[in-house]
Amino acid sequence: MRLSDFICFDAVKAQLNSVDRDGVIAELVESLADAGKISCADSVKITQAVIKRENEASTGIGKGMAVPHVKHKLVKEVVATIGCTSQGIDFNSLDKQPVYSVILLLSPADKADKHLRAMENIFRNLRKNDFRSFLRQARTLEQIQEAIFDTDEPNG
Repeated sequence: MRLSDFICFDAVKAQLNSVDRDGVIAELVESLADAGKISCADSVKITQAVIKRENEASTGIGKGMAVPHVKHKLVKEVVATIGCTSQGIDFNSLDKQPVYSVILLLSPADKADKHLRAMENIFRNLRKNDFRSFLRQARTLEQIQEAIFDTDEPNG
């Protein structure tokens, strides 16, 4: 499984408008609804579920990254999107530093194995300094896509 297998590029937000954690989550869920990956009617419930999960334990993993995620019965397929900001968002990260890149992952409630594989893929790539750096510097969809496709390469 590669990042490009489940990231919806039509939902990527190279410049997030939101300035707080919950707003970013809502903006990214809405972008997945706008891209047709989840139902617009379900986006509020899914947003609430992601925020509830975030309130239980922060997904701000440090080094400027956050990976909010949830398994939900209203989600039909494993899908992710990315949001970037140059402002820095307080995600209550482990290292207490602001977040500049957010990868939102949504999975069907009954597909825990696919959810885990997607999470493993995300975290494997987030361990790469170059990948994190490219995402943080990205200002356009094309730059984000390039970072994803580069990290998907066998030598990436």
